[in-house]
Amino acid sequence: MTDTASLIDDGKDVAFHVVEDAHGVDGHGHASDGGTMLGFWIYLMSDCLIFAVLFATHAVLGRNYAAGPSPADLFDLRIILVSTFMLLLSSITYGFAMLEMDKGRLKPTIAWLAVTFFFGAAFLGLEFYEFSHLFHEGATPQRSAFLSSFFTLVGTHGLHVTIGLIWMVVLAVQAWQRGLIVENKRRLLCLSMFWHFLDVVWIGVFSFVYLIGVLS
Repeated sequence: MTDTASLIDDGKDVAFHVVEDAHGVDGHGHASDGGTMLGFWIYLMSDCLIFAVLFATHAVLGRNYAAGPSPADLFDLRIILVSTFMLLLSSITYGFAMLEMDKGRLKPTIAWLAVTFFFGAAFLGLEFYEFSHLFHEGATPQRSAFLSSFFTLVGTHGLHVTIGLIWMVVLAVQAWQRGLIVENKRRLLCLSMFWHFLDVVWIGVFSFVYLIGVLS
């Protein structure tokens, strides 16, 4: 009886591992890290296509002012520079959060996430201030093709930053409740790629939309 029970138990273990390997999941039923990261990279590439289309649209429509204000009339580069530095600093502080995460230090990780959130929120606040100022001056999206493409491009980036901030709060809460488990580390890594991607996109926006627009 003992030998038979042992064989049954061994058979169950073998069957469990076969099913586990066949489906490519770990013991908790989650997808493998490789599949998650591949899927997120595909998502980032689709976002690249979206912003590429928006940049191309602005390149075509960016000089159609319809006898309205031009970038030199509307943009204050001092405010844009400050908001740019806010977003760049947020990428640096997120990098510090990832370093602390690799060391397994929960509280410093969450602290750096909080600092990153502050810089990201400051960036959004300055963007809202800029939009409200433009609307007050009558520079609304329907005023010209230039303003339509401008609000669509910059607004889409701002929407992504807003989603990133909400995502950051959710992950910080999950990390505080469950610790720096494998799943939370993977999610924080995905958010890191997303946040740095937004940083790169904004450098393009600042250079192509604001800087060249004002100087030309």
